[in-house]
Amino acid sequence: MTRRFETREARSDTGAADRRAVVFARRDGNGEVRSGNGEREQAVVPRAEFQSYYGRPVLKPPVWEWKIPAYLFTGGLSAGAAVLAAGADLTGLPALRRAGRVGALGALAASMYLLVADLGRPERFLHMLRVAKPTSPMSMGTWLLVAYGPGAGLAGVAELLPGRLPRRVARPAGLSAAVIAPGVASYTAVLLSHTAVPAWREAHRQLPFVFTGSAAASGGGFGMVFAPVAQAAAARRLGVLGAAAEVVASRLVERRLGLVGEAYTTGRAHRLRTWAERLTIAGAVGALTVARRGRVGAVASGVALLAGSVLQRFGVFEAGVESTRDPKYTVVPQRERLSRASGKSSDTVFKLAF
Repeated sequence: MTRRFETREARSDTGAADRRAVVFARRDGNGEVRSGNGEREQAVVPRAEFQSYYGRPVLKPPVWEWKIPAYLFTGGLSAGAAVLAAGADLTGLPALRRAGRVGALGALAASMYLLVADLGRPERFLHMLRVAKPTSPMSMGTWLLVAYGPGAGLAGVAELLPGRLPRRVARPAGLSAAVIAPGVASYTAVLLSHTAVPAWREAHRQLPFVFTGSAAASGGGFGMVFAPVAQAAAARRLGVLGAAAEVVASRLVERRLGLVGEAYTTGRAHRLRTWAERLTIAGAVGALTVARRGRVGAVASGVALLAGSVLQRFGVFEAGVESTRDPKYTVVPQRERLSRASGKSSDTVFKLAF
């Protein structure tokens, strides 16, 4: 039950204001407003519309272009492929190991290119290596990439140039990359959630699981596409597990963010994420059925997982951009946090109308 105070004006026939009265009103379970004596009342104050000065948004939309969501995807793909390659190396699956290592190297190269292209100048990335700040996701992400890159690079080069690097170098390099890969897959979600963008900040608990699951699904899909069916069982399992984690975490984003969750369930972000979920589920179902029977089914299922991962990153990005355009996604959560901090119920509202 919501309690509120309403200030009303009684007007004469000429339209002049004669008096003002403060009326105590309650909204019952059916949404009707009733006065203190229980009589039905009509709400005087219209539903508030959040506006900002001169029609400007409260927050500036991110200036990032398509390169950033593409960077999010390629970084996750590299991490998922590195984990898959390490497992294949330890279990004696050379074709799957080769696909995973080469995929991790190629995706990492694409990821670094997209990042540097968005920064504008390569030296800006090098400048971030001057300090290591544990409280900065950007700083820690930079050092994660620095720690991950050599291992993924050496393992990938060992597959592209057989005989040039001995096995005793390639295996430790691949394993070191696999150990750091979960951090590479999830740090971008932490980076986004530490911005002022409401849709990213409010989803700080769920986004790392969305991104990690998406990375695993894309890594598994990559292995299904480029490894023979006989050696791709591990890729199929990784794809299914990643798809399940991605879908569940993505649904939690929609259900646990309250008002801000609308940014994920409306507009272009909703369309992208809907297709991401459909493709991811289709790829997982295909991995459990047709992918183990023949090459065509394996490739189709792997491509579906990869496409779902791409659309998931672009959908999350679009949700963040949209949440900066509507002031309510910034104002309402701030007021709710202030209410909780002051010990007041978030259902208590005081409205003043003249």
